Amino acid sequence: MNTTTDIPPPIPVVEPQQTSATATTSVNDKFATACHSMQQRLAGHSDLIERLLIAAITGGHVLIEGSPGLAKTRTVNTFAALLDANFVRVQATPDLLPADLIGTNIYQQQQGSFTFIKGPLFNNVVLVDEINRAPPKVQSALLEAMGEKQISVSGTTYALENPFMVVATQNPIEHEGTYPLPEAQLDRFMFFINVSMPDPQLEHQILDIVLNESRRNNPAGNLPLPVLNANDIAIAQQAANEVHLSDAIKAYIVRLVTATRGYGRAGREADAIEHAASPRATIFLARAAQAQAWLAGRDYAHPDDVAGLAPDILSGRIVLKYQAQAQGVSARSLVHRIVDSTPVV
Repeated sequence: MNTTTDIPPPIPVVEPQQTSATATTSVNDKFATACHSMQQRLAGHSDLIERLLIAAITGGHVLIEGSPGLAKTRTVNTFAALLDANFVRVQATPDLLPADLIGTNIYQQQQGSFTFIKGPLFNNVVLVDEINRAPPKVQSALLEAMGEKQISVSGTTYALENPFMVVATQNPIEHEGTYPLPEAQLDRFMFFINVSMPDPQLEHQILDIVLNESRRNNPAGNLPLPVLNANDIAIAQQAANEVHLSDAIKAYIVRLVTATRGYGRAGREADAIEHAASPRATIFLARAAQAQAWLAGRDYAHPDDVAGLAPDILSGRIVLKYQAQAQGVSARSLVHRIVDSTPVV
């Protein structure tokens, strides 16, 4: 279990060029447009789309888990296409090296010195596909970037761009040639999204979307134009930070997280938990609730914001005991029980 020393630093908010109420409203409309545009191209991924937008606002990272063919990569590609930002996709493989992500010093013979060549992490949105195929050394190379938004190479520290977010996918079916993500790595993610198989009606919608795209003369030319830029995200970050969190909401968040450690009415569920959620979960849940309230056009967070986000934030941070796993209990179902058992006031 992580200690309080792992509490994430404040979000490095870039001073936006304009911060008036009119500008904030305009940016809120842009986020709504981006959300609608993604929903038109992705059937059944409303929650994932919202979580990606919240992560962009809060500076969080997202881990998406699901079987192959469920449009995980497509969703992130569409999300990146709506951002006027640098995007890179890294396919994780067992032979990937830390330098393949961070970069490396290259000796320049003409100058007689080393020059640092930046790696893929020096982009705004980094998609790490099948992250569990990356060896432990590569996964550890992500820790500093995701936690401190900086990279240290040969005694020199390089600040990463703002916004910066890592979106990773992993396949829960295949285990050969994969490496389980360590707790320290998992705790750096804000959201843990589980993409499930679609029902027949949703499958029909997916088929219609793909077939309609294939009928176009130039599918690549029909990608959505950028809707959000760095200044828009900076305005959204500042506005979300100003969303009111009442003392009652803060207490509700603390009750939910500390229930994983055995406290409160829902603490009995902690009997099945080997490692509980750290204070980072409390902070992420509060920040996510603020961002979701802002996206909904409110200047205050509601208990429903917290309860709806809790499973996607807490489920990846708790480790169940062997006995609970043997009984078929999942971390997500346990978090749902905690939410149902925790009083709002």
